[in-house]
Amino acid sequence: MPQHVLVYLGGEYPSSPEDGKAHFDRYQRWLMSLGDAVVSPAVPLKDTHTVQPDGSAVPGNSTAMSGLNIISAGSIAEALEAAKSCPFLRINGVHQVSEMLEISDTAAQLTDGKPN
Repeated sequence: MPQHVLVYLGGEYPSSPEDGKAHFDRYQRWLMSLGDAVVSPAVPLKDTHTVQPDGSAVPGNSTAMSGLNIISAGSIAEALEAAKSCPFLRINGVHQVSEMLEISDTAAQLTDGKPN
């Protein structure tokens, strides 16, 4: 079954520890609702640095990416439905959803000249 990455972009921090716990609880229930489709349940990011073309590295992020999940879904439509139900959207975050290609499949996928 194809795997899809759900990239977390933006989002607001909870305004209190209680709000943080409530959000975390909703997030855990959402993950459990996906069942065996969850390949990598939560990969939050920290201490991000951006490497420039000249090789220099600067602290910070050139995007609002804050984490990711990997799920198995039969189609991009199924992956989008999973993303639409994620509680991250309730804290003004957004998801970028993409199908992941296996290396062995990449050459066949690129024959039309379009990488994605």
